Amino acid sequence: MKILVTGAAGFIGFFLSKRLIERGDEVVGLDNLNDYYDVNLKLGRLKQMSMERNFTPMRLDLHDRDGMARLFSENRFDAVVNLAAQAGVRYSLVNPYAYIDSNVSGFLNLLEGCRHTGVKHLVFASSSSVYGANTKMPYSVHDNVDHPVSLYAATKKANELIAHAYSSLYRLPCTGLRFFTVYGPWGRPDMAYFLFTKAIIEGRPIDVFNNGKMKRDFTYIDDIIEAVVRVIDRIPEPDPSWSGDAPDSATSYAPYRLYNIGNNQPVELLKFIGVLEEVLGKKAVKNMLPMQMGDVPATYADIGDLMRDVGFKPSTPIEGGLKRFVEWYKSYYGK
Repeated sequence: MKILVTGAAGFIGFFLSKRLIERGDEVVGLDNLNDYYDVNLKLGRLKQMSMERNFTPMRLDLHDRDGMARLFSENRFDAVVNLAAQAGVRYSLVNPYAYIDSNVSGFLNLLEGCRHTGVKHLVFASSSSVYGANTKMPYSVHDNVDHPVSLYAATKKANELIAHAYSSLYRLPCTGLRFFTVYGPWGRPDMAYFLFTKAIIEGRPIDVFNNGKMKRDFTYIDDIIEAVVRVIDRIPEPDPSWSGDAPDSATSYAPYRLYNIGNNQPVELLKFIGVLEEVLGKKAVKNMLPMQMGDVPATYADIGDLMRDVGFKPSTPIEGGLKRFVEWYKSYYGK
């Protein structure tokens, strides 16, 4: 297939592009290379991809309406995987407009391109953040998610709603993926595990929010990629049992589907830090802090639908995943 991957210089986009090329697909990798975090890391990922024959890099912003229209008019994509977004819960408190430009306006440009050129399947990244103020665990894609606690989460919920509208109006098959705390080599430097590793190695204190009592469903990058590839190949169909009398958020009368992708084993932050200390062979100096605005105390994915429909369950334990991350970190940064 010919597949457009947006955010291809990003963490998940990089690994997904590699995997798709390995199985014989042709990938056009779009990225705007913004400076939300170290551009050199993004360029490093692209340098790895530049050696692949079936990878075409393209520097373009989703928010560029004319540029996106040209991209779709000049190509015929079988599938589109949207991983480009303004990420980060805390940054949305500082620069809210970046989230609307990229995650809402940019996403609309992508949907317009898909519907006008007959794309067979749009797979898009949502987030566990959409569960917001929900406290029922584990989080289920069948539950209502109308109480976001950050603008980032609200834009991801907006993606799900807009995608459903296009799926309903134009029969565009759309699948949304709610990722749960992705980590691993080549990861995002703004994520806690990355910041912790850097600080511990350098002997600086780490900020531990909610006094370390937060729980996260840490999901290793290889598990994320395996799930995404399987979902790409499973084009959603209308659910004949869907009823407007008791509407199910995860399915539809349209070709639309939502899945959680998480490890299904939430880990308390203090335990996570303990494993990281063991892997690094060095204790952390902890600066205990209260919960930050926009954060939630726990995330925990119900992945029953994912297992049933694509036959896959993430399973990498944090001990193995963090070991591989630290090995990469020390090699990449020469620590």
